[in-house]
Amino acid sequence: MNLDEVIMTAVIFFGIITFFKIMSSHFLKRKIIKAGHFDKAEILGQNTEVEVKKQIQYDQYPALKWGLVAFFAGVGFVTMEILGLHYPEFKHYKSAMPYGVFFVSVSIGFLLYYAVMSKKMKE
Repeated sequence: MNLDEVIMTAVIFFGIITFFKIMSSHFLKRKIIKAGHFDKAEILGQNTEVEVKKQIQYDQYPALKWGLVAFFAGVGFVTMEILGLHYPEFKHYKSAMPYGVFFVSVSIGFLLYYAVMSKKMKE
C-alpha cells in the first residue's frame, strides 16, 4: 500500500467523522433550544463574562501572534535551505522531513505567543 493511499484514506475518514460530529451536535443543540432548556444544558458551552473577558484580553495582540508565526515560518524555510545545502538528498529525497521542519517552526511561533500572552495575563 502506498503512503499516498494511506494519507488520502485517513483524510477522507477524518472528514466524514468530523462532518457527522458537527451535524449531530447542531441537531442536538437545536432540539435543546426548541425545548427551552438551553439555560440548563451544559453542552452549549455558553461563555461566562469572565471567559469572554479573558478571550478579549488574549486576542489583544494579533500582530504579535502573526508576526511570531511568520518569523518562525521564515526560520523554518531558512533551516530547510541550510539543510538542503549541506545534505543534497534532503531536497530530493521523498520524505516528510522538510514539512516537519516547517511545521515545527510554525508551532514554536504559536507556542511562544501563547507563553508571552499567558505571562501577560497573569500580571
